[in-house]
Amino acid sequence: MLERLYSEVRLLKSLENSNIIALYKVWRDEGCNTLNFITEICTSGNLREYRKKHRHVSMRALKKWSRQILKGLDYLHTHKPCIIHRDLNCSNVFVNGNIGQVKIGDLGLAATVGENHVAHSILGTPEFMAPELYEERYTEIVDIYSYGMCVLELVSLEIPYSECDNVAKIYRRVSSGVRPEALNKVKDVEAKAFIEKCLGKPKARPSAAELLRDPFFDGIVDDDDDDEQVENNENCGTGRIVS
Repeated sequence: MLERLYSEVRLLKSLENSNIIALYKVWRDEGCNTLNFITEICTSGNLREYRKKHRHVSMRALKKWSRQILKGLDYLHTHKPCIIHRDLNCSNVFVNGNIGQVKIGDLGLAATVGENHVAHSILGTPEFMAPELYEERYTEIVDIYSYGMCVLELVSLEIPYSECDNVAKIYRRVSSGVRPEALNKVKDVEAKAFIEKCLGKPKARPSAAELLRDPFFDGIVDDDDDDEQVENNENCGTGRIVS
């Protein structure tokens, strides 16, 4: 298991994208039987925490964050080999608030897949897992479902399926196609339609590249000095070590 993880993490070290947390170094400690790695750090914390602190954010700023996450996913999905994140949620997306930049991180559950793009293990955070994930046969399109749930959380300020008090209830709702109650609270018609598109059946679910061309992002660019973005005086740090 450790050897397999080491192999996959070494691949992740080769990733270079402005919307993916950089992995600087990875090594295996034979004596302690641990896998260690040093990554880039974003000192504004994760997107879930950041959104709680900044509750009055414009839809334009939310779209900018959503677009950057999507660009990171597009990079992973078009990588050779294709990489499926499998645990995308707002606590695994990190923020440099001083420049309005977000980055996908925590790729510990990521899987690399062959030309058929099919994976089999059941992994992830239940509230964000696509229905087909439970069937143990899925492609990178599961990340698009999770992404839709991330956008829903950003817009509604609610974790999807927070009305459920255990994992079994979440599973029953997800597998039967029942949408989270938070979706009914989204007042922005355009945002709601975009989220629904991400949560569609696997064959109808758009790719990251297709979603980047969606009218939802019309007029949105990734400039760092937009006067509507949330700003603070935090600086980006240099690294962290996890073992």
